[in-house]
Amino acid sequence: MIRVAIIGCGIVGASIAFELSQFPELKVTVFDKQPPAQGSTGAALGVLMGVISHKTKGRNWQLRGTSLQRYETLIPELEAVTGRKIPFNKQGILMLCSAEGEDLSKWEKLVATRESQGWKLEIWDVERVRDRCPHLYLNDKIIAAIYSPQDRQVDPTALTLALVDAAERNGVIFEFGVEVEGITQLNSQVSQIQLPSSITVNMSSGTGILPVIENFDRLIVAAGLGSAAVTASLNQLVDIRPVLGQALHLRSPNPLGNRDFSPVITCDDVHIVPLENQEYWVGATVEFSENGGEIQANADMLGQVMARAIALCPGLAEAEIIRKWSGLRPRPEGRPAPIIETLPGNDRVLIASGHYRNGVLLAPATARSIREMILQ
Repeated sequence: MIRVAIIGCGIVGASIAFELSQFPELKVTVFDKQPPAQGSTGAALGVLMGVISHKTKGRNWQLRGTSLQRYETLIPELEAVTGRKIPFNKQGILMLCSAEGEDLSKWEKLVATRESQGWKLEIWDVERVRDRCPHLYLNDKIIAAIYSPQDRQVDPTALTLALVDAAERNGVIFEFGVEVEGITQLNSQVSQIQLPSSITVNMSSGTGILPVIENFDRLIVAAGLGSAAVTASLNQLVDIRPVLGQALHLRSPNPLGNRDFSPVITCDDVHIVPLENQEYWVGATVEFSENGGEIQANADMLGQVMARAIALCPGLAEAEIIRKWSGLRPRPEGRPAPIIETLPGNDRVLIASGHYRNGVLLAPATARSIREMILQ
């Protein structure tokens, strides 16, 4: 029996827990100081931009392709096991291309590349976009659109809760409201984690308090922005910085567009995500810290995102704003995202963090990579 601890239960930690739960030789415990699907997971739009990405080789594309394939089986599998409904938009992503700085020849090459890889990507002219998406306003700057029918969008919170439910049914233990205060390497085989709860013991000098210590054969740090604090106790710096994003939840009084064709619409990094009941998510901003300080949500930037969404889809001007929210994305400093590796000098501690804007997209492939690292 291999004892495994996972620190963090966002979409990445939950995906790893479910993946490992299918192997009876692994005894898995998950710790998180918050309930599941908080932090960056709860703030994400769940847009899975894989095929439409310009990544075509290497680790980055391999992770994207693996995750997209896994999602096609994962969602129905989780729904069957848990009885939960996971909103999963299988109508693809439609990206509008403007004349400013857009080179359609690059898209033509990508279409050919994806075809050779077994994926589909289409270039649409403006008339076809108007026919399929009559609710969109295509000004003179829009010259074409890229349709990716195999990309997806999923509700990150519903997915994470289903993963936790399914993993728990397979024997995973979840400890929420528990913050790991430190890690100690006991020896080359076993590491210890220190928990904030304590026990009272009788010692020769009187009654004393000792922290609760638990031993594990493998530790997986999937705590997003909290990963640096967890690994600091091992004198290791995992440098992950926050990038804030804001989004809105809208409800339109009238149906928008074609009810039989409701893909995610994106243009110049603004996403319009169709939901049920004439509701939409719109986002997201990309806001960095100034001088390393705390990031304050910029209302003007969110207003600009909303204005650009209305310019694309004028019907949204009549929509009611149900909710505004923000979240911090974990972005590795000075290196590509994500970090999926053993901790330098300690191959018993694995890092699965720093996914930046692609945590939901890359979670299944990350889970598979961690499973391979443990079981090999």
